[in-house]
Amino acid sequence: MSQNRIEITLGGQKFAFAIAPEHEASLRAAAAIVDEQLEAALSSGNRSIERAAIMTAIKLAGDLQAAKMNISHAENPGASLDQMALLQSKVDQIEASVDSALKTLSLPG
Repeated sequence: MSQNRIEITLGGQKFAFAIAPEHEASLRAAAAIVDEQLEAALSSGNRSIERAAIMTAIKLAGDLQAAKMNISHAENPGASLDQMALLQSKVDQIEASVDSALKTLSLPG
């Protein structure tokens, strides 16, 4: 299987990837989402790319968690909306805790 070398820019930094041609469009689409979230984290006061990357990872993991809950609810309509709201609340609390910890964390940058 042949590999293409492509370059992706995330948060103003360039990264090279070796990827099968049939996966290039998917990688570029995913990278665009990550870059958008990373730029938002950087513009909101994160002083370093590391902090911004962690915040981006947490945000996207929360989005993934919410999507999984939506799929689960669609597959199991008997699931309680209160249970789903409670799970979303817990995800929100975790994101807020991570955000707070990162703001106080002493990283260079």
